[in-house]
Amino acid sequence: MSSYSFLLDLAIILLFTKVLGLLTKKVQMPQVVGALLAGLLLGPAGIGILGETSFIHAVAEIGVIVLMFCAGMETDIKELKASGKASFVIALCGVIVPLLGGFGAAYFFNRPGMITSDVDTSVFLQNIFIGVILTATSVSITVETLKELGKLKTRSGNAILGAAIIDDILGIIALTIVTSLADSSVKLGTVLLKLVGFFVFAGVVGFLFYRLYKNWVDKARKEMHRHTIVAFVFCLLMSYIAEEVFGVADITGAFIAGLIISNVERSTYLESKFDTISYMLLSPVFFASIGLKVVLPEMSAAIVGFAVVLTIVAILTKVVGCGLGAKMCRYQNYQAKRIGVGMISRGEVALIVASKGSSLGLLGSAFLGPVIIVVVITTIITPVLLKVVFRPGTAQIQEQPVPENEMVTSYYENANEIRGEGR
Repeated sequence: MSSYSFLLDLAIILLFTKVLGLLTKKVQMPQVVGALLAGLLLGPAGIGILGETSFIHAVAEIGVIVLMFCAGMETDIKELKASGKASFVIALCGVIVPLLGGFGAAYFFNRPGMITSDVDTSVFLQNIFIGVILTATSVSITVETLKELGKLKTRSGNAILGAAIIDDILGIIALTIVTSLADSSVKLGTVLLKLVGFFVFAGVVGFLFYRLYKNWVDKARKEMHRHTIVAFVFCLLMSYIAEEVFGVADITGAFIAGLIISNVERSTYLESKFDTISYMLLSPVFFASIGLKVVLPEMSAAIVGFAVVLTIVAILTKVVGCGLGAKMCRYQNYQAKRIGVGMISRGEVALIVASKGSSLGLLGSAFLGPVIIVVVITTIITPVLLKVVFRPGTAQIQEQPVPENEMVTSYYENANEIRGEGR
């Protein structure tokens, strides 16, 4: 590189994310809120001393990959399997309800006399696409918050993780359906075939890697650093193949890589190594980069009104949709509330979807501002609300075991709730 300004950028990001993280911790809020605020403060929406460079973007991408890789290593596989059907129902409700809610809000505002769109695509498709944006879930914000609160391995945490991964798949399908109507080069059948192919690939490769890697690691008595490097290589390869070959989000590949390695005897040691680099560099840059992406355009009274309505709809539809799905699967009320709140954040995922729609003429410039506001507010409010719903004393731990023939079977029943989600 001819310029070394990236070093100064990194120093500023790390300093501000830490200082604001400590300040938010002082007021009993997760430190990730401070990191998100740091990005907003430093970026174009704030004082504007930093912007998202290619270097920051690349480091942030590695950051979210490592974050989801660590989440996979920390996930309880048995509990994730037990909540598999429930995760699908939660994700399905968490896609349908926001889709309808976003469409309804856009239908009311996207008309003459309210907001005039500057694209040629039919109003119906534009409204549907705004609903598709609201289906997105940025699980990385929730993962970091739950790790900070020590609640990632709870039954609610596992349900959120499982539902978020399925939500990502359903979101890809919904996005593909809408974009295929606006772009004839996009074929739904090809996308679905790639999705199936990815999970078949992940299952076969994951099994083979696990057998070889487990035997190698379990026999090791020292020099564990080489095993950490191999694990990271596997994570990066799975992320790359997921995104570039199969069109699935790279974080999904990273999460599955983490799940595979979580079964290794010394996974705790491996996890500690990745936690260190994530905490020191990668995570702060990733969370700050979300704020650096935000550029707020000029907005009329009608657009501001739409932004307010769309934000309220974005929050309520995830809480209601995912919470309803959780209740259908016989989760307790406090668990349904936690799961719904954990799925609120749209984060960088919604920005990516919005960018895709804008390039295809599915999202007019007048609607981009409200979408950005939704992203900012849902991203910041999710850690705050998670802190509230996971507060000690808010849960009823006398949970009755769910019969095996019901939708959800917990391997830990009440004991798991007492250890992980109790008062």
